[in-house]
Amino acid sequence: MSAPPAELQSYLDTLPDPHILFDQRYRILAANAAYRRQFAGTASVIGRTCYEVSHRFDRPCDESGESCPMARARLSGQRERVLHLHHTPQGEAYVNIELVPLKNAQGEQVFFIEKMEEMPDANGTRQPQGLVGRAPAFRHMLELVSRVGPSHAAVLLLGESGTGKELVARAVHNASPRARQPLVVVECASLTESLFESELFGHEKGAFTGASAHKVGLVESASGGTLFLDEVGDIPLPMQVKLLRLLETGTYRRVGSTELRRTDIRVVSATHRDLQQLVEEGRFREDLLHRLSVFPIRLPALRERLEDLPLLVASLLGRVAPDRHLQLSEAAMAALMQHPFRGNIRELRNVLERLSLLCDGDRIEASHVAQALSVHLSARPTPSGRPPGSAPDAPATLPAMPMPTLRDREDAMLREALLSHQGTRAELAARLGLSERSLYRRLKALGLKRVD
Repeated sequence: MSAPPAELQSYLDTLPDPHILFDQRYRILAANAAYRRQFAGTASVIGRTCYEVSHRFDRPCDESGESCPMARARLSGQRERVLHLHHTPQGEAYVNIELVPLKNAQGEQVFFIEKMEEMPDANGTRQPQGLVGRAPAFRHMLELVSRVGPSHAAVLLLGESGTGKELVARAVHNASPRARQPLVVVECASLTESLFESELFGHEKGAFTGASAHKVGLVESASGGTLFLDEVGDIPLPMQVKLLRLLETGTYRRVGSTELRRTDIRVVSATHRDLQQLVEEGRFREDLLHRLSVFPIRLPALRERLEDLPLLVASLLGRVAPDRHLQLSEAAMAALMQHPFRGNIRELRNVLERLSLLCDGDRIEASHVAQALSVHLSARPTPSGRPPGSAPDAPATLPAMPMPTLRDREDAMLREALLSHQGTRAELAARLGLSERSLYRRLKALGLKRVD
């Protein structure tokens, strides 16, 4: 293996982004200073294969379940881009790879240069914030984000409620040249028709009753950056034509003004609705839909990426209970895996916060999960007269509690468990997911016979 010319190494070192040069056998011949700082640390990478350094693989990426940009470049004869999950000195990270083949005088591909750029908003390991996941559906979504991010194209995020559309919008913004400028969020569902125009475009003093001063609109606040229209399907129909004009011409007028103003914004929008159906029903403009959906990205539901659930649980527990070291037992995790999570990641976060309040120790058991998931968010009575999800009628020896509180339900469960338990107090505590000390206190407070 011959070393690259000193001039080539010198050129690579002038590049601000991490770059490596390797040959047809995947052996790294040169790595610039930016690569060594970000990806190599103190380890030497010269002479090692790119797939071993980046992935800890013992064979090329395309033979190990990854998409190999070199294999694709050999077929296409041109530059190729992929999104990979790389090992770094700081842990695993999502990295955008851009590979360029270098040809000799005979037109043969003899060397390859890779440029690497880490995605700051996504991770394949437990993280306190940002997008987290490794499932194929999640990675496909991320690859689309990485491709559209550096452009100026309008992006439409499609997905069920609770799938993290605002996080993805922020990732698109942070991957763009506008990252240093503001990302302004417009909650379209919360604005009435009368408020929408004023909030979006601003108003002049005296434009309407109560307008005691001029107001800068969200469009003006976002100038130079990104305007995120959340739940765009809820925009009132009369306002849609004014939004369309903004997208087509970059111009708008404040309420109460005739002055035409200009703005430079990128629009990212999101919805859980079927916009095409709204178009057919006459409730959404078709021309506006085309303007918003230059680059649509579908966000996967949680049930489509269930293999990410343990990773999401670990990350979200660190957010809802940062001062504790909560972990789920295998049985508890298995119980969560069986839940449909129609509210997606938002519902998962709520359930985990509920679990952190139900669990006294550091280990969440299946009994905690069953209790957390038994809550039904409905006040309507069932034919039996009990609220949905409430405990069955208590045995005759126990007092009736027609409207039990959460503590009442826990006490009733403890009484029932004590009546049926034949073992030791330690075994009962393990069964209930409590420490022995907590179990002793609860039994004493209820005046129940202590288990030996």
